[in-house]
Amino acid sequence: MPEQPLRIDIVSDVVCPWCIVGYRQLAQALQDTGAAHEIHWHPFELNPDMKAEGQNLGEHIAEKYGSTRAQSLESRARLTDLGATLGFEFNFTDDMRMHNTFNAHQLIQWADGQGLGHALTQALFSAHFTDRRDLSDISVLVDVAHGIGLDPLEAKMVLEDQRFADEVRQTESFWVEQGIRGVPAVVFDRKHLVTGAQGIENYTSIVNQITGPRS
Repeated sequence: MPEQPLRIDIVSDVVCPWCIVGYRQLAQALQDTGAAHEIHWHPFELNPDMKAEGQNLGEHIAEKYGSTRAQSLESRARLTDLGATLGFEFNFTDDMRMHNTFNAHQLIQWADGQGLGHALTQALFSAHFTDRRDLSDISVLVDVAHGIGLDPLEAKMVLEDQRFADEVRQTESFWVEQGIRGVPAVVFDRKHLVTGAQGIENYTSIVNQITGPRS
């Protein structure tokens, strides 16, 4: 009988640096173990009340977490180095901004129905952190979607008519009701919850515990 793939649900936001770090670590662990798997992305908004113009990232971090500038710079350097080891490029700058991602999550929901939700999620992480693009801008979202092979005209209509708004809200509420308060949150096999970027070694151990080590 063919091996049943390990279901992995990832609750995340595309402006969360630890979400892409955690995913890259998990992806390496999955490659190293050779475990058959299927990944499902789910929406979480770090800043659901963010205004349309967004907010300077440094100011946002200081306001939300009480971080000093020195702490913020240290965190950026750590993330940049960690990202490099995982093949992901962080380009932090002092004028970088944090934006609302509700439309981005709607676009991912639409793309998922065409088998491209995972690809769009990865492209949006890169658009935000590597290219420093504004993910609250519909034209940017449409361009990113087009870049991975999605129809730009339909993408634009999806965002203009907000056809996936209710579905995204319901999914967000579901995960909050499950106790998810921060991301990344990874659920293995619908029952094993792991939060935070755990590192390749820890993810490897988790996968092996659930699926059994490979020879």
